[in-house]
Amino acid sequence: SILNDDFFTNFFEGNNLPAANIVENKDEFRVELSVPGFNKDEFNIEVEKNVLIISAKQESKKEEKDKEERLIREEFRSSSFSRSFVLPDSVDMEKISAQYNDGVLKLSIPKLNKAPEDKIKRIEIK
Repeated sequence: SILNDDFFTNFFEGNNLPAANIVENKDEFRVELSVPGFNKDEFNIEVEKNVLIISAKQESKKEEKDKEERLIREEFRSSSFSRSFVLPDSVDMEKISAQYNDGVLKLSIPKLNKAPEDKIKRIEIK
């Protein structure tokens, strides 16, 4: 099972999405997003109905004043993105963890130890 990019709204500074690496091994999926310049408290990570949603918003304001403290220039900067992935039924959503270091957001998505239940129910004819 592979994590699938979802079709939810994805945007990042003019529709340039942060690059993502997705790795699967026998125990987990790992998702890595390249998102330099953010602080870890600017991220929001949620799982809703098997959809992993990773988003962030950053706003900054720079002011320049002259010697008399009159405002001569003020610049605003805003960066945000939202990226969604459909999770397979084989993951343990309660144990997802995340780290942010050196501009890379890393998520560990453990797989369940048991196989997902068969979603097909057979009806016996009597």
